[in-house]
Amino acid sequence: MSFSIVSRTVATGILLTAFAVAAASPPIPPPSTDVSLASKPGKETAVFAGGCFWGVQSVFQRVKGVLSTTAGYSGGSAKTATYEQVVTETTGHAESVEVTFDPSRITYGQLLRIYFSVAHDPTELNRQGPDVGTSYRSAIFYANEEQMRLAKAYIAQLDRQKVFPKPIVTEVTPLKAFYRAEDYHQDYAYHNPDNPYIQVCDRPKIEALKQQFPELFVEYKPKK
Repeated sequence: MSFSIVSRTVATGILLTAFAVAAASPPIPPPSTDVSLASKPGKETAVFAGGCFWGVQSVFQRVKGVLSTTAGYSGGSAKTATYEQVVTETTGHAESVEVTFDPSRITYGQLLRIYFSVAHDPTELNRQGPDVGTSYRSAIFYANEEQMRLAKAYIAQLDRQKVFPKPIVTEVTPLKAFYRAEDYHQDYAYHNPDNPYIQVCDRPKIEALKQQFPELFVEYKPKK
């Protein structure tokens, strides 16, 4: 089942309660395997998929050390990297977010912690909340061997410590390409705060980030 922007509906009641509980939860343990902060400012990229890219983007754009975020598609071909095609669940793409960050201010391991803590539920297979299908799958598209090593080590740690009630189903797969989504998807949660979907599915993620990681939380305003 796929949801267009017009037809995306919100399951209330149980879903609202689930997001409220997630927002109030304590942060998960930090990764025991990580890199040190870089000695000099720079730019690196990370690509994460975890359900609708509106919510994932709204989280990472409020993280200290993140320089920019872009909503887009990964996992399929350039010919099928359009929203109308991706929602058919036949392209192999996942709605994804490219995170450009300064490694002297935040580590990849810290980004992983936020990804698993508040950006999405890593135990849900091919769905997040009301969105169902492989385009909403949990996936880390690693840009290099170090990102792969850190992601796999952290997943193993969290499963070993039984941090979640179910095993993590997040895919860890090489990044072949990232395709920028249509303009109207960029900063969608910011520009549409009264959308019921945003209020139920995405605002709690932002509040969870603020509550669980106050030292990393920054207010966000798009650049003109």
